[in-house]
Amino acid sequence: MARIVRHTATGPIKIEPQEKPIFICGCGLSQNLPFCDGHHKKCREELPGKLYRYDAAGESVVEVRDDPTA
Repeated sequence: MARIVRHTATGPIKIEPQEKPIFICGCGLSQNLPFCDGHHKKCREELPGKLYRYDAAGESVVEVRDDPTA
């Protein structure tokens, strides 16, 4: 079943207690969840108050419209 999951983050969450930092996906577009793979770069141009939908691969915007819950 398809569902909308609201993500407001447009970048990764950095975790540093290890020798090398780990980045956890905050935008929901990563193909390697829960880890960041750089797909958050597609969120850079998103405007506040708009609802963005991406295809299953997270590759392209399927629909952009006003977000009634904003």
